[in-house]
Amino acid sequence: MRGDVSDKRGLLHRLRRAEGQVRGIQRMVDEDADCVDVLTQISSVVSALEVVAVGLIGQHLKECVAEAVASGVDTMDAKVREMSNVVARLVKS
Repeated sequence: MRGDVSDKRGLLHRLRRAEGQVRGIQRMVDEDADCVDVLTQISSVVSALEVVAVGLIGQHLKECVAEAVASGVDTMDAKVREMSNVVARLVKS
């Protein structure tokens, strides 16, 4: 599953696609492409990065937080705070 963001390979695939889209946007700007077309491509890149972010959050919750729960309340609380802060920053952007 190349597009699946539940594993590292899927995340890297999505990131490479977004990287290619950014290069395309640079080319479009350089060639004075229509602003609406450029903004449409920017929206597409932002969406792709959001998919990667959600995939990473899912992996983190599944792996790191699960380990923290097994390690004890203090570790679990720290991991939950850490994730809450990361999600808050992501939502603000």
